[in-house]
Amino acid sequence: MNRKYAALLEPYQLPNGIEMKNRMMMAPMTNYSSNPDGSVTDEEVNYYIRRSKGVGAVITAVANITPGGKGFKGEIGCDRDELIPSLAKVADGIKSQGAKAILQIFHGGRMCPPDLIPDGDVVAPSSIPAVRGATPEIEPRVLSVEEIEEIIEAFGQATRRAIEAGFDGVEIHGANGYLIQQFFSPHSNRRDDQFGGNLEKRMNFPLAVVDKVQHTVKEYAKEPFIVGYRFTPEEPETPGITMRDTLKLVDVLANKGLDYLHVSLMDFWSKARREADTTKTRVELLQETIGNRVPLIGVGSLYTADDAAAAIETGIEFLALGRELVIDPDWVQKIEAGNEADIQTKLDLNAKEALVIPDAFWNVITSVSGWFPGVK
Repeated sequence: MNRKYAALLEPYQLPNGIEMKNRMMMAPMTNYSSNPDGSVTDEEVNYYIRRSKGVGAVITAVANITPGGKGFKGEIGCDRDELIPSLAKVADGIKSQGAKAILQIFHGGRMCPPDLIPDGDVVAPSSIPAVRGATPEIEPRVLSVEEIEEIIEAFGQATRRAIEAGFDGVEIHGANGYLIQQFFSPHSNRRDDQFGGNLEKRMNFPLAVVDKVQHTVKEYAKEPFIVGYRFTPEEPETPGITMRDTLKLVDVLANKGLDYLHVSLMDFWSKARREADTTKTRVELLQETIGNRVPLIGVGSLYTADDAAAAIETGIEFLALGRELVIDPDWVQKIEAGNEADIQTKLDLNAKEALVIPDAFWNVITSVSGWFPGVK
């Protein structure tokens, strides 16, 4: 291995004592490949197995915690106990290759397509509509406090199922416009009760979910179990989440005893949009706020070994690869073997079978121009 890339492969011990074999993770990426009932397909399991040998951990695509929280066709289900054997197939497949298996859990909120959920009952903190692709604007039903508490409990139950299925951890999905972010955002949360209003009240739902998940781990896990939290740093809307808002949330999360925080970015080097030092990258601002209290995962358009080496030099603890591990599942192994020059950075449209990409996912990634390098 070239010493230039040695930092990428150094082990790291998480706050709970679990040792990660290196600093590279597979980022969560929706693959649209589960069965309609939420059970996983063999194609999906094999897709994860193919990408689990080199990285230290695999974070799965989102799994919905309630039937009404389903955000995508072909999504993993974690909303009932009957799905535990299905979840175990994913956990076992990932772990068989030496990676830690982390299940990402979420509720889609106002982003849920009505045709995928019971009675088309789209719910959200407030009646602010969302647009998803060709779906017309739907004005969601406002959640009652009792329903909010039921959803918080559902995050705990989903965590229990992940533990019973053999996962090494869960990632709370507080990013990308879904329900947890909807509660934190002044754009989508116009409530005036304990779950909305000022910044502190808009934090209450995300923090309650963290508390419930951590309590569930203490109650059910017989060995150390990873709990991470993913967030989106800014929203373009006004009002919307600003970098200053996120830094305040992260400051609180950093003291919650989490095992990592995971910033959702399209570009690792992107800079703050507003209400922060716009000459600094978002990652840099986050690192200054966190101050080594909890590990941070960075992500965003990292394709080559040099891309990752430059990113890890910032002092960030972990890097996650999404599209790049779809393009080249052997990315980490090639660096280990000193063959980084052989890393592929554009999708080979003739290599579907070799890349072990499920049909449903392949149809999506090859139909959207510019999403994957090599697809026009």
